[in-house]
Amino acid sequence: MASRKETPAPGAGASSSAAVKAKAKAAPGDSAVKQVQIDGVVVLKIIKHYQEEGQGNEVVQGVLLGLVVEDRLEITNCFPFPQHTEDDADFDEVQYQMEMMRSLRHVNIDHLHVGWYQSTYYGSFVTRALLDSQFSYQHAIEESVVLIYDPIKTAHGYLSLKAYRLTPKLMEVCKEKDFSPEALKKANIAFENMFEEVPIIIKNSYLINVLLWELEKKSGVADRHELLSLASNNHLGKSLQLLMDRVDEMSQDIVKYNTYLRNTSKQQQQKHQYQQRRQQENLQRQSRGEPPLPEEDMNKLFKPPQPPPRMDSLLIAGQINTYSQNIKEFTAQNLGKLFMAQALQEHNN
Repeated sequence: MASRKETPAPGAGASSSAAVKAKAKAAPGDSAVKQVQIDGVVVLKIIKHYQEEGQGNEVVQGVLLGLVVEDRLEITNCFPFPQHTEDDADFDEVQYQMEMMRSLRHVNIDHLHVGWYQSTYYGSFVTRALLDSQFSYQHAIEESVVLIYDPIKTAHGYLSLKAYRLTPKLMEVCKEKDFSPEALKKANIAFENMFEEVPIIIKNSYLINVLLWELEKKSGVADRHELLSLASNNHLGKSLQLLMDRVDEMSQDIVKYNTYLRNTSKQQQQKHQYQQRRQQENLQRQSRGEPPLPEEDMNKLFKPPQPPPRMDSLLIAGQINTYSQNIKEFTAQNLGKLFMAQALQEHNN
């Protein structure tokens, strides 16, 4: 999957502004946001951004603007990150964000930084880059979220837009920057509790709702027969292929971890044998009336092997879980159509 570099976190000014708008702070260990309300124009801007700049598995990203009302995050505007290459060394994304928000403030549009959005390719978004970016945002602005837009599902008639936040447990681990197996086990971090999904409500003004109602009355009846087609497209095959790739990566990580455990066990045996030989030599020297050998630092003689990073394995497991959920949803729809077709055929017979 092609991915862009880590999204820059907002500046301190945006953080303080969002904090002023927050009317209530969540208790420690509780989520600061219970619901995300998105204006319809924001959804259309995100879709339009991908249609203009997204190609295949190319990821597009942008900034979300809005305000916090009690435990509800209201997203009222957004703007995209411009596409640039490595040759544009002078381009400063943080400065670009600040200038955009300053321009929006001058025309009396909501300019408070409340998160960011990103497109995904067949649900491939659980990555270290997203984790680091969301941690930077959530550390600067407690209420910030990341919106994940899936253009593949949307193209098949199912709007796929989900909001995620890092759980309080994972935020504490990221602050400590200790991703060792012992630290993750102590914090009780598993792939199921790394991200928390926040419910989304898409809201339009009354005038827009009236306009949509009038357009629906004037438009002709759309041909929706393709939704009843029993033929399966390549979505399921592609999702299974990506799932198998992640399973292979997980298998490689398991092999690395088993190798680490074997090396640790082997070193412990060598250390124990060395201590026994040392003890026998001291007993022989003591019987000859000689002083015992000086004690040596065992960690210098036997340098402990470095454990493999476990955060990558958790991210792979989380991505496997996401693929499995997508395949489950897709197969449930296909099975539903098959049972419906079977019932109609039996009724006709």
